[in-house]
Amino acid sequence: MNAIEIRGLKKSYRVYQKKEGLWASLTGLFQREYRDVEAVRGIDLDVEQGEFVAFLGPNGAGKTTTLKLLSGVISPSGGQARVLGHVPWQRENEYRRRFALVMGQKNQLWWDLPAQESFRLHQKIYRIDTDQFQRTLDELVDMLDVRHVLKQPVRELSLGERMKMELTAALLHSPEVLFLDEPTIGLDVIAQHNVQKFLKHYQEKRKITILLTSHYMKDIAALCRRVVIIAHGDIMYDGSLAGIVDRFSGHKVLSLQFADGRMPSDLARYGEVLEVVEPKARLKVDRSSIAKVLSSVLANHTIEDVSVEDPPLEDVIAEMFALSAEDDQTAPNNSPVPSPQP
Repeated sequence: MNAIEIRGLKKSYRVYQKKEGLWASLTGLFQREYRDVEAVRGIDLDVEQGEFVAFLGPNGAGKTTTLKLLSGVISPSGGQARVLGHVPWQRENEYRRRFALVMGQKNQLWWDLPAQESFRLHQKIYRIDTDQFQRTLDELVDMLDVRHVLKQPVRELSLGERMKMELTAALLHSPEVLFLDEPTIGLDVIAQHNVQKFLKHYQEKRKITILLTSHYMKDIAALCRRVVIIAHGDIMYDGSLAGIVDRFSGHKVLSLQFADGRMPSDLARYGEVLEVVEPKARLKVDRSSIAKVLSSVLANHTIEDVSVEDPPLEDVIAEMFALSAEDDQTAPNNSPVPSPQP
């Protein structure tokens, strides 16, 4: 059964095109030009109950806009969506009690108060039974190891501790769907690992549905089996992590270690030279040519060690985003829309 169903979802904005200079600013008081920006361009997506799905894309791709639509923060320009059978932008109280949204760059806790005071406020907002609230709170603070800072003002907490408190607040009412927008942004390696470990354990235990956006590939690799990639408002990939490399990478990385330090001077004839640290070299070789190149290298040189690997996932996704940006630049620009005369 699907927890999230999206059909033709769209969201567009009108953006004011302000011109430079005093006269242009004065003219803009009476006649303005706007540009239509399509943040989401009619996407279709299904997410099953209990899935942990990564939602990737470059800045401005439409990830956060989609999460805001699914959480009812904003309304769409077109299309339909249902989450747990509810239309999000109708903002029904029953739906609000069944989902949670955590945004890494937003704070839902009172800055000058201890987190436990904000937790009590959440209890009243969601009308959580006192015994259930205490059991859930105890479980979460123990899992996240934050009991020792519950009485400390939020502004005095580290970024990692604040994110743990944000997750605790979001999960107090035991939501069935969790939207996470960059939950590890700005965190150090240890804090990232702790948040990843918690999310993995909690999702496996509670079987909740999670839609995660992140720019950290380690988050995705550690948590998600399914990846959805969006660029310029369109979904360009939906599948496994391994499938991204197979589908979008046209090359492999050939690592060679030459015997007796005998480095050939013509490495470039085998492929693009990525790195040379004698007696080792790394080459970028077209997938279709890897067997031929490897055979030629072994026939002409004495090799002590060799390996053929897929390129790093981060590199493949970066190439995807770069190609998508080039395609978008070559597409016709949206023409400015003048505002009507007053």
